[in-house]
Amino acid sequence: MEAVHTQEMNDEERARVDLVEKDRDALAALVEDLSNASRRKRQFAARVMALVAADDHELLAPYIGELVDALYRPEAQTRWEALDTLTCMVADHAKEVGAAFEGAETALFDEDSATLRLSAFSFLSAWGASERGRSKKVWPILDEAIQCYHGDLEYRDMLGCLYEFANGKIAGDVADELAGRLAFDAQNGKGAYLKARSSEIYDMLVKRFKLKDPKRRARTVSTDADDEEE
Repeated sequence: MEAVHTQEMNDEERARVDLVEKDRDALAALVEDLSNASRRKRQFAARVMALVAADDHELLAPYIGELVDALYRPEAQTRWEALDTLTCMVADHAKEVGAAFEGAETALFDEDSATLRLSAFSFLSAWGASERGRSKKVWPILDEAIQCYHGDLEYRDMLGCLYEFANGKIAGDVADELAGRLAFDAQNGKGAYLKARSSEIYDMLVKRFKLKDPKRRARTVSTDADDEEE
C-alpha cells in the first residue's frame, strides 16, 4: 500500500530530495532534523523523507527508529509525513515498522488533524494486511475508526485503505467482522461512492473467505467506559 499524500514537490523540496538521494551524509543530516528544536525544520525533514520513500524507501531503512520517534512530535505534519514514510516501508520491513503501532494508534484519534488521522489509518491498514496476527491486532482499532469517522470527509479515502486491507493476509474472523461492519452501507449506503465501494469490499470478502451471512453490526462508538502480535 502506498502513502496517501502525493503533493507535487516545490523547488526547495526537489533540491533536497536530489541531494539526499546522492549523498548519504546529507540524508543522515536530514534525519537528525526530525528532532530539531525548530518545528519548520522537523516538518521539512519529514516531508522530504516521505518524498524519498515514495521513490526509494530502502534508503530510509536504517532510520526506522528515528521515524517511529518522530510520531511523538507535537505538530501534525511531522507525524503524518513520518507515517506516510513508514507506510511505504511495510511491504519489506513490516516487523521493524511494527514499532510504530502505538504512535499510529494515537494519531488515528487525533482530534485536530484529519490528514494525520488518514495517514494513521493508511499505515495501520497496510501493516495489518501484512500478516494474520497483525490483522487481528489492528482490526479493533480500525473498526472503532470506521465508526468514528463514517460521516467525515476522510472516510472516502479510508474505504480505499480498507479495500487494500481486505485484500491482504488477514484472518478469517477479521474478514467476517469487516464484512459485517460494511454490510449496511453495501446495501443502503447514502451516496453512490459509499455504497459502491462498501459493496465491492463486502462482496470480495464474502467470495474470498466463503462467508455465510456476515453478522450485521449496529454502528456504535465506544466510550471511555468501554474502554502481541501473533
